[in-house]
Amino acid sequence: MEATKETVNVNKMVCEKREMINIQGDMIVPDSKPDILNTINTTGNVCIYKKEVMDGKIRLDGNILTYIMYLADENEDNIRGLNTGLDFSETINMPELQMGMNVELETSIKMIECKVLNGRKIGIKATLELMMKVYLKEEINIITDMNDNNVQVLSENTRVNSLLGDGTTKAFVKENISIPNTDNLAEILNAQICLVDKDIKISYNKVLAKSEIEVKMVYLTEDGRICATKARLPLVGFIDMPNIKEENICETTYMVKNVLIKPNSVEEHTVYVEIEVEISCMAYEEKEIKPIQDMYCPGEKMNFDKMMVNTMANKQCKKNVCNIREKVNVPELENGTIVDVGINPIINKENKLNGKIVYEGELELNFIFTLNSSVGINTKKVNVPFEQTIEGIENTDNCKIDTNIEICNQEFLNQSGIISVNIDLNFETNMSKSVTIPVISNISTEEDLDAEDYSVIIYVVKSGDTLWKIAKRFGSTVDDIARVNGMERPDKLNVGEKIYIPKFVLRRSKEPITLSANV
Repeated sequence: MEATKETVNVNKMVCEKREMINIQGDMIVPDSKPDILNTINTTGNVCIYKKEVMDGKIRLDGNILTYIMYLADENEDNIRGLNTGLDFSETINMPELQMGMNVELETSIKMIECKVLNGRKIGIKATLELMMKVYLKEEINIITDMNDNNVQVLSENTRVNSLLGDGTTKAFVKENISIPNTDNLAEILNAQICLVDKDIKISYNKVLAKSEIEVKMVYLTEDGRICATKARLPLVGFIDMPNIKEENICETTYMVKNVLIKPNSVEEHTVYVEIEVEISCMAYEEKEIKPIQDMYCPGEKMNFDKMMVNTMANKQCKKNVCNIREKVNVPELENGTIVDVGINPIINKENKLNGKIVYEGELELNFIFTLNSSVGINTKKVNVPFEQTIEGIENTDNCKIDTNIEICNQEFLNQSGIISVNIDLNFETNMSKSVTIPVISNISTEEDLDAEDYSVIIYVVKSGDTLWKIAKRFGSTVDDIARVNGMERPDKLNVGEKIYIPKFVLRRSKEPITLSANV
């Protein structure tokens, strides 16, 4: 039997997994550096330079570019810095994973610390959080109509997000960051990178993914001063995406693969930064389809297979800004100067209610500061609570919500130990609804030899009945039952109501197929 079909490209999420891995290593202090008395602060940047998908597992190779600020064991307090790469290779078991599937990966450092083993050796330990989402691309042919007037079909309009295409590109940043000419840089004490202001633009069968990489550095000058600088470097990548339009939905992810931060000669007063980022994009188009839910043919037995396929619908992205304006009391900073502040946003609780979601969290602030009365550097951790409400949320079990937080702007003003904290957090909330669509196949028909020979019956409507169910059961049609009974609203049946059901007999021959009624 001929049928009308429509193709939907399903990007089905097979599974997601959150994994914590512990990474350890030792570092020998170079001969050019003084002995370590104590560590002051340790930070790191994650690089994933290889991701290998295998049956039942995934292998990740990368490193954590680690910066250690330490107190040197010398006659006078002396702050020095160490830089090392903490390499790792991890294989994570995921039974659902198969070669050819796409794995979306997000990484974050949950903890990193150092322990002084002796004056020339330190142990480094880090806990890395991995969030993995596994997707499977499938091309599904959906039957939307039967090209046979004898076949009765029940269909329903459904909107789905069909995968239009996906792609990956590599983008590079290679820039020199300037420092004041009055600063003769001795060594870098701390360096942190993060991607901010992510955005996309669609044109000419391409997706333009753009962002900025914010680089913050704390450095030591040759005359013993501790200074800081910050720069934003533009990052641009083009991903080929045939037939994409501005109204299509794009989801982009960024993964840092390699980082190189190296001071140039003292005379240049610059630091060379080279960063490689992998940008991945999945583009979706919204399609309205009318899949067949059920079908039958009066006078014939119709056999078919039906399975339900899960896919996504109503994909949307909401962007909101959380403005945090707080004053915190840090007595240790009363006579101090802030050099740098590490910021880590944490979501502690989320509440979904009445079309919105409320996030309750806190900012972990790690102040790095110097005291005017002494030489050296200090750190102080402070937590600042925040709350953010996202409106327009569908609070149903089949609605999936993912929220990413990005630090947009930050400012800290110190007034005798009272710190004015001004931070803007960008909330990007991606939502989609899980829907199931029927896929019908292996259709066949045969003459119904057991069909009862009657022309009309009177039927009493029971609870749960629909006109479709009644028509299919007695080999009639919805239109003719409605016509015979003069129904103005065929979708409304009353329990106990008596209705007349005309019986149809299908006669197939070499002549054109006709559908005749005995009433």
